[in-house]
Amino acid sequence: MGDTKTIAVLATLDTKGAEADYLRDQLERLGGRAFVVDMGVIGTPEARADATREEVARAGGTPLDDLLKHPSRDTAAPVMVAGAIRLLTQKLEAGEVHGLLGLGGFQGTAACSEVMRAMRYGVPKVLVSTAASGDVSSYVDTKDITMMFSVGDILGLNPFSRTLLANAAGAALGMARVELTIEEQLGDKPLIGMTNLGVLTQGALHAVKLFEERGYDVVVFHAIGSGGRAMEQLMKDGIIGAVFDYAMGEIADDVFGELRAGGPERLTVAGKLGIPQVLCPGGAEHLGILVEANQVPERWKDHAYVFHSPVVFVPRLGEDEFVRVAHDIAQRLQHTTGNAVFMFPKDGTGRYAMPGGELRDTASDAAFFAALEQGLPDSIEVVARDTHAEDPAFVEECVERLIALIEAD
Repeated sequence: MGDTKTIAVLATLDTKGAEADYLRDQLERLGGRAFVVDMGVIGTPEARADATREEVARAGGTPLDDLLKHPSRDTAAPVMVAGAIRLLTQKLEAGEVHGLLGLGGFQGTAACSEVMRAMRYGVPKVLVSTAASGDVSSYVDTKDITMMFSVGDILGLNPFSRTLLANAAGAALGMARVELTIEEQLGDKPLIGMTNLGVLTQGALHAVKLFEERGYDVVVFHAIGSGGRAMEQLMKDGIIGAVFDYAMGEIADDVFGELRAGGPERLTVAGKLGIPQVLCPGGAEHLGILVEANQVPERWKDHAYVFHSPVVFVPRLGEDEFVRVAHDIAQRLQHTTGNAVFMFPKDGTGRYAMPGGELRDTASDAAFFAALEQGLPDSIEVVARDTHAEDPAFVEECVERLIALIEAD
């Protein structure tokens, strides 16, 4: 089993003291330890804390007594979150804590998840939440947080809640006992990040095979908003050292405010860091729009379209709209001062746009490529090919050009 592992338990001990005590007991029964962090401010703690609310508040920059003078969640929560982040980061770096286990309703989930998002990838993060059966994107964002639906409210112990909490304790401790870290898995060659969409999957599979044959590991990210952002966070963390940015639907959706929007920072990080990158505007010619099953939004009825799934509507962008995307891509890449190649597949940016595709529009593609080539900075090498994005020869050239950039460093 290895050394005894310690799990930090995040809870407001005035309302969830019994649950925190029960988790401590379960972790100890399983051969682990608990480090209980009191995230509460108002009320009397009903369980013993290893990091008291006074200590957490002080680490967050404001004494608890000051928070209690005019108690408000708006003012207290940021302090307690900051304090927990500071204390737990120190504990993790010292090897005194090996994972996190949080409890919460809406407010507790928001606080615990913010703490978890500040921890490095690979650190176990389990969050038992009343909100876990809904849209959890704001809680998880781009981090490896495991959310577990509490089913009932987290208010007192009963045969049902004891079972679920015991499972959560086992999950967190089991993760902590895995003797494997991301850093230990990294070899001498940089880890490659690659974006992908369903309309590019055959090309992506070919690229992964080619990279692996040359001795490179690849992490593929589903470019539907969180995927691209996660890839760029891993660049910032120093885990990803080269990029094949094969899919740019996140930029198109960001321009039009739709499902796969990647956010304002998307496509800027590699350039700012100087990371070798090969770029391709895969899937940028269409949008992904969440709809009621098989319903066509009024705004897009005059566009060519398909349904990617019954609830994901995919309209083809018209010429002026596609040119808007080109301008946005070019603007984001102004941060790139070199070490980059932009590959143009002039005969289709994805399966829908290639010859025979349901959303093929060669005039729109031509206008897009012209606007993009004109707008890109001179520091980016531009390579245009009269083929489509999934053509094996095109993918092979993308792979070879990225490897050449890496090995020239």
